[in-house]
Amino acid sequence: MAVGRWAAVTLDCADIAPLVDFYRDVAGLKPAHVSENSGFLSNGDGVALAMQRVEDYRPPEWPGQAVTQQLHLDLAVADLDAAEAELLHLGATKPTDQPGNAKWRVYLDPAGHPFCTSVWD
Repeated sequence: MAVGRWAAVTLDCADIAPLVDFYRDVAGLKPAHVSENSGFLSNGDGVALAMQRVEDYRPPEWPGQAVTQQLHLDLAVADLDAAEAELLHLGATKPTDQPGNAKWRVYLDPAGHPFCTSVWD
């Protein structure tokens, strides 16, 4: 028996608004709560992503680990090239180091959190 149910993944950041806009557009999540210090997005089926503003936020480094990535998100996409074009348009950046050998791609969100895209069967 579980103690609880999975509610959300929470990302630290310096500014809430850019992440709310980014993940709203990238993953189709709807803002349920947004303030200067926190944000909560949901798809209505139990998938949720939260953000919290942190003083002196330092974005994770990837592929370097001077500031560890702590976690990363994976997005299932139908087409890697089409997803890349849209992600870059929405504000993601693509690091030069891409270890996925064309199986997956690594990007950074506007706050510097790494996330990956891959085609899932």
